[in-house]
Amino acid sequence: MTLARTWSVGLVGVRGALVEVELDIAQGLPGVALVGLPDAVVRQSVDRVRAAVVNAGGEFPNRRITIGLSPASMPKQGSGFDLALAAAVLAAAGTVPRRSIERLVLLGELGLDGSVRPIRGVLPAVLAAAGAGHPQVIVPSANADEAALVAGIEVLAVESLGQLVEHLSRRAVLPAHVRGSVPEPPPTADLRDVVGQAVGRRAVEVAAAGGHHLFLAGPPGAGKTMLAERLPGLLPPLDEQAALEVTAIHSIAGTLASEAPLLTRPPFEAPHHSATMAALVGGGSGQIRPGALCRAHRGVLFLDECPEFPRAVLDTLRQPLERGEVTISRASGSATFPCRAQLVLAANPCPCAGAAGDPACTCSALERRRYQSRLSGPLLDRIDLRVDLPPVTRAAWLDGLGEPESTAVVAARVQAARAAAAQRLAGTGLTLNSQVPGRLLRGPFAVPRPALRLAERALERGALSVRGFDRVQRVAWTVADLAGRTVPGPDDVAEALGMRLQRAAA
Repeated sequence: MTLARTWSVGLVGVRGALVEVELDIAQGLPGVALVGLPDAVVRQSVDRVRAAVVNAGGEFPNRRITIGLSPASMPKQGSGFDLALAAAVLAAAGTVPRRSIERLVLLGELGLDGSVRPIRGVLPAVLAAAGAGHPQVIVPSANADEAALVAGIEVLAVESLGQLVEHLSRRAVLPAHVRGSVPEPPPTADLRDVVGQAVGRRAVEVAAAGGHHLFLAGPPGAGKTMLAERLPGLLPPLDEQAALEVTAIHSIAGTLASEAPLLTRPPFEAPHHSATMAALVGGGSGQIRPGALCRAHRGVLFLDECPEFPRAVLDTLRQPLERGEVTISRASGSATFPCRAQLVLAANPCPCAGAAGDPACTCSALERRRYQSRLSGPLLDRIDLRVDLPPVTRAAWLDGLGEPESTAVVAARVQAARAAAAQRLAGTGLTLNSQVPGRLLRGPFAVPRPALRLAERALERGALSVRGFDRVQRVAWTVADLAGRTVPGPDDVAEALGMRLQRAAA
């Protein structure tokens, strides 16, 4: 009996889990038994490994082979185990020393010609390997820059199985991969392009400063999409931890560009209104993958023409928006993804997209109400800012009323407001006003009662729910931070209440 061991990594949500690969060659009828809850892709890896080993100049043992993937109770999915299986076969057959792979972590898919192809989820896999104390990881060359983002582990890049054999046999040792500099992200759209719409520009600034959800309504051409697309440019760049977290999600989803291994800017996701529930939140029949909401983590999720989305799909956002994470359960297991994103909704006033009072609009009042009622009340109650955008006037478009502020100018105010909020919330584990729970709003971060009279009257007459009352206080704190005030006053609460109830009065 000949036994060889090595390591690979399986993915569970956004985290990696170490998988021990054991291969035993024994007497008996030739055949390969693969155990440890492999899916169809992992089971087919036996055929890929056999062809790759032979085409790389090795010999696949024609004996009874048993391959165990441990822990056996964890489902194994994807083609990332190919390289580890091939290394175990070569070590058990004596082609390479068995000791050379005992602490080695191998990731990669094999082509039939022995080439090593890139895979998804390399960053969380290498993070798991480094956390478990493994000294080295071997990855495909196309994934090397992504793997090298992780400190404390040596990354070796291979392009073919033959190259791996040469390294393990000590005939041509692979050098440690050194990651190049992270390229600068492309420039974002500038807020200076938005003409007029002072109310919309103010709402986007407040949303960026406090991390608030936003609903923009107005006729076509009012600037809803332009404002939403410029919101990520107002957000501060991602810090190191946040950048790794966001990059890991996009690596698992397969949306990480090879030329940009690290995402340093808040992501922007804008799915089409035909997106399914799985596409928006996450899921899949095989491997559970993150949806648009999860890919927008620490960024912006923009749903244009939101009444055209199925109501059931939109309502699935309610709980994830509150918790900041989503758990997707399937018969084979469950996966949890972070999804602390800012939601921006945009809608036309009616099915024909005409403004109120427009003679070209043929929609009745009933049709307008039916169209707007496609957004459920509980979902809208979780939106802090609701703004109506009027049509852009001729004077603002052609004559101009002065050059609008650029993204850089507004982003500086946003950064200062976020710094003030972070300083005030120090010690609570919170950084944004939108994250402050109700108990703190009624405790150390309570808005003075005299300033809340307008909001209290709105609560008494039923225009505000208790949740809405708390959200008005959070927005009031953000407005005060933007103005440089240490405590919100009546004017701050009035502005917050106006941006909350504008759609309700429309």
